Amino acid sequence: MSELMKYDEDDAIRFIRETLPAQVSERYDDDDILYVIDIIWDWYEKNGYLKIDAGVTEEEELDIAKLSAFVAKEIRKDGEVVMDPEDINLIVKGELEYEESIEDIF
Repeated sequence: MSELMKYDEDDAIRFIRETLPAQVSERYDDDDILYVIDIIWDWYEKNGYLKIDAGVTEEEELDIAKLSAFVAKEIRKDGEVVMDPEDINLIVKGELEYEESIEDIF
């Protein structure tokens, strides 16, 4: 059994940057990527994924397209940064890969 790693925003940003094509990574600063991460966690909270007893069934598996659409909508609504929807999708996928990389494996 491996030791459960804790979510670290700085590590997440570095990890995400490594998954992005260079031209996409160069378009955004760390704060922009952190902003996407924050919206992802807002979505988790809104949809009950952060509840301790939240058992996720196959039917409730995370829908990356819905998550990316939510992030894009929130970014447009807030107007703090302009991001290409394709870039948002790549950042979301990178964040999810980071989460998988720190999960406890039994």
